[in-house]
Amino acid sequence: MSSQKFSIIERVRSFKYAFNGLRLFFVNEHNGRIHLVSAIVAVALSFYLKISGLEWIAILSVIVAVFMAEIINTSIEKLADVVSPDYHPKIKLVKDLAAAAVLVAAFLAVAVGCIIFVPKLFL
Repeated sequence: MSSQKFSIIERVRSFKYAFNGLRLFFVNEHNGRIHLVSAIVAVALSFYLKISGLEWIAILSVIVAVFMAEIINTSIEKLADVVSPDYHPKIKLVKDLAAAAVLVAAFLAVAVGCIIFVPKLFL
């Protein structure tokens, strides 16, 4: 347990670091920008189609799941590159597993999007 006292300034500073991480993610990571554009399209389509409250919860949940998976994947990749700049089979395994988590989240997002949007657009 930490002996440091609670500090509002330190809590605000921690938010600053987190927002900086988001900024770096969207500015520096190609996949982050792809996911951001996809999220904007999904949100715009949601407004256009006037989806229900529960549908909004589903759409926003899968958007956040994809962002979280991609941010964690990127973090693992950056750390792995520092720990082992040269090829290492176990580092490759870790990177592949982290990428698989993004893929699973993206598949879920596409499935939820299809369940919500396809009937409203095409049926």
